[in-house]
Amino acid sequence: MRKETSTNALNEKQINDTCGMAYSLSILGGRWKPAILCRLTHDKMRYSDLKNSIAGISERMLVSQLRELEADQIIKRIVYPVVPPRVEYELTKLGETMKPMLQSMSDWGNMHREVIKTDDETINVSHTESVY
Repeated sequence: MRKETSTNALNEKQINDTCGMAYSLSILGGRWKPAILCRLTHDKMRYSDLKNSIAGISERMLVSQLRELEADQIIKRIVYPVVPPRVEYELTKLGETMKPMLQSMSDWGNMHREVIKTDDETINVSHTESVY
């Protein structure tokens, strides 16, 4: 936990207060939030299904990231009063407005990955040919 009055925290606040993109990335940022949001853009999911669909995420991290997204009003937690307890997560109306942006980010990421992969193969092939 860093101090709210540290230079780093103040700089981050300044950037987030003046740049919409930085603010958006502060909400979406991290290793697990994109994976969580990717799954919730399709439909609501039970906690256990969400956990099982994201390889490598710990329960502690999943709970933490879900709480942050809930605090940012991107997702909502639905608790059903049944035994055993049933909890589902879904995008809020505010979260739904992110779908086009998330889709664009996904499309761009897939395109970039392919371009870099192709460029790396081209570089490796041309480098190999020039060595021999």
